Amino acid sequence: MGVVVAGSAGLVVPRAFATVKTGEKPALLARAMAALKVHGSSIPYHDVIGLVDFSAPSREPRFQIVDVGNGRVVASMLVAHGRGSDPANSGWVERLSNRPGSNASCQGSFLTSETYSGKHGRSRRLHGLDAENSLAESRAIVIHAASYVDRGMARAHGRVGRSEGCFAVSHDDIGQLLARLGTGRLLFASK
Repeated sequence: MGVVVAGSAGLVVPRAFATVKTGEKPALLARAMAALKVHGSSIPYHDVIGLVDFSAPSREPRFQIVDVGNGRVVASMLVAHGRGSDPANSGWVERLSNRPGSNASCQGSFLTSETYSGKHGRSRRLHGLDAENSLAESRAIVIHAASYVDRGMARAHGRVGRSEGCFAVSHDDIGQLLARLGTGRLLFASK
């Protein structure tokens, strides 16, 4: 069951996503739009983009789906970062890495690719488009669901769990995320 977001021409947002303020524009939007311009010929669809703001703590919904036409956030959710990015398990990203075996998240522009079913269920492959994430595919950095990403955990512990570098979201959010951020779109992550 979803809710209609005000001012969105009847856009239905599932209740699992965090509520977003009407007119809210994310801090990373200008950088993501510049990345979309740079990589535009490699990205077939420019209707929506995904943004991950690694400068925010993991207890906050820092994975956002943005309508490119008006720059507004249409959905927001929790997302894990890699344990190599947060060795003290504080909930804050300390470093990002493209190095194999680092178990860290990487930043930059990603092209969303096909979905597949793996050990975390339905997931989406990602292709790194920048030098700082060029090894994302060989490192198996993907979007997937994980039980350690949970609103209750975020409230109780002030953070969610950590991945091995993947963009892990809650089981409640994965279906709608995969549907909204389909193949051939930009995912932009930065700190």
